Amino acid sequence: MTVLKFNYPLSLQKFVRCGSVPLPTGGRKELLLTNVFSKKDSLWNFKKLEKMKVILLTVGKTNEISLKNAISEYQKRLKFYLQYEIEEIPELKNTKSLSENVQKQKEGELILKSVTDADELILLDDKGAEYTSMQFSSYMEKKMAMGGKRLVFVVGGPYGFSEAVYARANGKLSLSRMTFSHQMIRLIFTEQLYRAMTILKGEPYHHE
Repeated sequence: MTVLKFNYPLSLQKFVRCGSVPLPTGGRKELLLTNVFSKKDSLWNFKKLEKMKVILLTVGKTNEISLKNAISEYQKRLKFYLQYEIEEIPELKNTKSLSENVQKQKEGELILKSVTDADELILLDDKGAEYTSMQFSSYMEKKMAMGGKRLVFVVGGPYGFSEAVYARANGKLSLSRMTFSHQMIRLIFTEQLYRAMTILKGEPYHHE
């Protein structure tokens, strides 16, 4: 069976095979995944395809019981789609004696110690790109298709991120122009990640 090689990551090229797939005419030889895979033979059904691990890295713990329970519920649901974990960095002690910049710097050092050079680091930042839920699902599809090991989203401390963290980041994402508590952001992101997975799989959770 002939294997067609387009501008896909190497991890996906072996799954694009000749058949009824229409070939592009002219220009760059690129096809959307939805044009390459039928529903029966979708990307989701290739069990040998290595799954990207998604990490939500947060400063401090979630203390509110109702939020913890809701986050836990969506984490359980996400197990059917991808590997997802929430990693917590301990809050700094005696922060009243620290200036905002010093606190951001110290939190930044802890954040950078929690990631590897191979991780893709995305900051949840109010100055980041804004997406609808449908657009975020496409964003996640592209990230997963890249075949990386870990995609790390970060919720910073109360004053945001240090310059060192901004310099290391691969991108920024805004969940809303409104301001939410850091604990609520964890629930909102986890629910939106679950929503994105159901959109990609064509399940009826999301309605336009």
